Amino acid sequence: MTGAQRLKLVVNFVNLSTLAGFLVALIGRAKVSRGPRGLFYANGYRLGFPIANAFTVGNVVLTKNDRAYLDARPVLVRHEERHSWQYFCLIGLPMLPLYVLAVAWSWARTGCPASRNPFERLAGLADGNYTEHPVQSFGRTLQQTFSRKR
Repeated sequence: MTGAQRLKLVVNFVNLSTLAGFLVALIGRAKVSRGPRGLFYANGYRLGFPIANAFTVGNVVLTKNDRAYLDARPVLVRHEERHSWQYFCLIGLPMLPLYVLAVAWSWARTGCPASRNPFERLAGLADGNYTEHPVQSFGRTLQQTFSRKR
């Protein structure tokens, strides 16, 4: 672990984001273990939300899959580590409502929660297994969403 990663580990504990990640892991009945570069893995997450192969709260990477899933995907782990740096830069938990706003913005512009989400773009869309979708007009995105539900 580098000095910068140690600093991130400490700051994300102090700003409560990693503790929030442990709480989410506990609620989702995930098994927590040490991961690389100051991260913690929470495997076997059992709640259906959010819908993602992995997501990060503080320095905690949560996934419904077993540890081997993350160990076999170093690019995805780097993507999730970039999210842990975002918690560091945003002083912790303010990241959560900002992320929700970014999801809403991306969905309104593309019909995809990640494609125009600045947090996902900065973490690397492809590294997180996201596909870039073209920007659409607001009316077209709404029309497509509601026509799919019928």
